[in-house]
Amino acid sequence: MSFQKPSLLIFLFFIVKINSNAEENFDVRQHLCTVTRYHVAKDISENSFVPSNINDQCTPIHLNLVARHGTRAPTKKKLKQLEALSTRLQFLLQNVEEEKKSLHNIPAWLSGWKSPWKGKHKGGELISEGEAEMYELGIRIREKFPELFKEEYHPDIYPIKTTQISRASASAVAFGMGLFSGRGNLGLGRHRAFAVTSESRASDIMLRFHDCCQNYKAFRKSQEPFVDKLNKPLLNEIAQELAKRWSLNFTTQDISSLWFLCKQEASLLNTTDRACALFSPSQVDLLEWADDLELFILKGYGNSLNYRMGVPLLEDVIQSMEKAINAREGLVPGSYEMARLRFAHAETLLPFSCLIGLFLDGSEFELILREHPLQLPPKPPQKRIWHGSTVAPFAGNNMLVLYSCPDNNSSKYFVQVLHNEHPIRLPGCENSDVCPFEVFKERIAAPHLKHDYTALCNMESDQTEQTASVSILSRMLSWLFPVRNGDRRAQKVEL
Repeated sequence: MSFQKPSLLIFLFFIVKINSNAEENFDVRQHLCTVTRYHVAKDISENSFVPSNINDQCTPIHLNLVARHGTRAPTKKKLKQLEALSTRLQFLLQNVEEEKKSLHNIPAWLSGWKSPWKGKHKGGELISEGEAEMYELGIRIREKFPELFKEEYHPDIYPIKTTQISRASASAVAFGMGLFSGRGNLGLGRHRAFAVTSESRASDIMLRFHDCCQNYKAFRKSQEPFVDKLNKPLLNEIAQELAKRWSLNFTTQDISSLWFLCKQEASLLNTTDRACALFSPSQVDLLEWADDLELFILKGYGNSLNYRMGVPLLEDVIQSMEKAINAREGLVPGSYEMARLRFAHAETLLPFSCLIGLFLDGSEFELILREHPLQLPPKPPQKRIWHGSTVAPFAGNNMLVLYSCPDNNSSKYFVQVLHNEHPIRLPGCENSDVCPFEVFKERIAAPHLKHDYTALCNMESDQTEQTASVSILSRMLSWLFPVRNGDRRAQKVEL
């Protein structure tokens, strides 16, 4: 017995030490959901995944790019939220003074705090950091696939498409400046002019399908209040913890606004010692999970309409590869399209990632094929695949590279999928990042392409809304009565 107490003390010491080191190594900038900067997100990859070795005799013949715009300023609506937060914080501090409580425990920066964007009346534009992200992405893609970008520029060979939203079109321009740098005669950088085209915002079912799909808009509007209810217990718990820690009577709305401020400061200003420092790492984990949960429900796998409305984009990708194959077999190089480059939004990139089955395990992909619902992303400290910070950060992107390989017994054409420039496993193709084109087309794309955009988006929505109400109740029950002992079947609900 005399040896057990020292052993226990040593064990406890190491546990404390491990937890301390984990907190010291915690970087909040990796946990900002879709506000995460690209340079932070792009190298967060699945360490256990080993990419395929592509045969040296295989040649890339076409590239599809679907990219989100680069880092942007807060939107006009969020600027107003930050102004309201400034007024609210001063009110909380005034209450402390009136109650003659000590201000010693309250962070000094809160006193007199003003929004870093105070005085701005417009927002949402691409900022200089976002320009650099897209410009450098263009350079890296050209360097990675020199065979695809050696041809002289022509808009039919390298079509660049974007939405009519300025941050997306500006991202397309910055990318093109990088991609074609040194290829022209303009200025010291030898830039050249290039075409960027877009559809009308009111009818762009290719890149802004979410804006044109009436059923989705109605569905999302009906969902948002319920998602807020799902998150409220978590925000209330953190509000109580922070109120006790900082001696300020924070509400759930305060926590929501402070978390938003944290994300903006950490992402856009690289400041982590103010709003972000109010939260512990475990609280950040929970707030990130709440963001990921909302993303999953409203824009991801939470409902099949979220991603199936992206079928026009998936169809365009498949058709572009089929045309490249046909051209390869009948036309001379330099006379057909080599890359199709698209620049849009998280609401475009997320559904497209779901359509090709990214961020799933094998069993979940089978559920998608059978049109069965998926489990919600599990609550920390449980591990999850779905992280908004990697799924759709600023400048996040998917590339589908079509390869022509020497004839063999299986296939001549293969598709490699890269997410944020890294090969990523395809559960629909035996967890490989490289898939025979015919298998990709039949197993991954075809189950979605049987659906019609008009039928999905314009049919009567009574049944959709009824299904949503029932499923939200199921989600709330699973929240209030969490599943124990590893039995996760009760969490299988769909919106």
